[in-house]
Amino acid sequence: MTRTRILAAGLLLAAAVPLAACGGGGDPLAPATSAGSTGGATGAAGSVTVGSADFPEAALLGEIYAQALEAEGMTVKRQFNIGSRETYLKAITGGEVDVLPEYTGSLLNYFDQNAKVTAPDEVFAALEKALPEGLSVLDKSAAEDKNSLVVTQDTASQWSLKAIPDLAAHQAELSIGAPPEFKTRQQGLVGLKSVYNIVPNEFRPLQSQASVEALKNGQVKAANIFSTDPSIVANGFVVLEDPQSLFGSDNVVPLVRTEKADSLKEALNAVSAKLDTPALADMVKQVVVDKKDASEVAKTWLAS
Repeated sequence: MTRTRILAAGLLLAAAVPLAACGGGGDPLAPATSAGSTGGATGAAGSVTVGSADFPEAALLGEIYAQALEAEGMTVKRQFNIGSRETYLKAITGGEVDVLPEYTGSLLNYFDQNAKVTAPDEVFAALEKALPEGLSVLDKSAAEDKNSLVVTQDTASQWSLKAIPDLAAHQAELSIGAPPEFKTRQQGLVGLKSVYNIVPNEFRPLQSQASVEALKNGQVKAANIFSTDPSIVANGFVVLEDPQSLFGSDNVVPLVRTEKADSLKEALNAVSAKLDTPALADMVKQVVVDKKDASEVAKTWLAS
């Protein structure tokens, strides 16, 4: 049996066998406590702080990591919804958190704006080299959630849009809604100009759900929405093709403080080995659309 299968089996066993309710035990896959609190494990295997960016998928992935680590006997502190990449990277480099879910292409682009690779394995290899001292990535998963530019079906029809370059003919009317950091990122307005020579007439800094609403209401003509966001299917939005791979590959990957890597890699590599895009998209839908608790969604997936 391979190490990955052994680790996956270990996660299943931890999910299936309840621990005693007394004596410092507790179910390692019990519903998560609030952000910043500790889990119910004994901590015999050490302690770790799991962080996340401030959007539902990131917090969900953080919860999956947290519960997987608790199943290995670690005491886990949760610090979810920290903020944008610019903010939570300061938290992990400063030692406030030890691990958080990241995305290979976006993280590579943050550290190396001149990176040209787009294939998943090439992006991962380049990311390993680009990371600053003290940070490492564990195994990437097959799950991918990319940045995308999205328009309504009406706008796609009126402007004959299929791909991002088609927006060039409509720059005078083009307004884009996206998170504030989109304005200064290569995978944002900077890249739209350098790769596609597109400069919108207006940029509206909006968080993800606000961008969705602005697009639905006609307040913006295009929006930056993550590719696994259930609002795309729910509203019939059109994802514009990206022929020059501005947004590239973006596989989910654990970003860790190097000094913690050895103690985290077995449990988190087992998670990455099983996580794929359909499973991730379904879990995000359960949290965002069905309003299920992220800790329960994570628990169910880990036990499956």
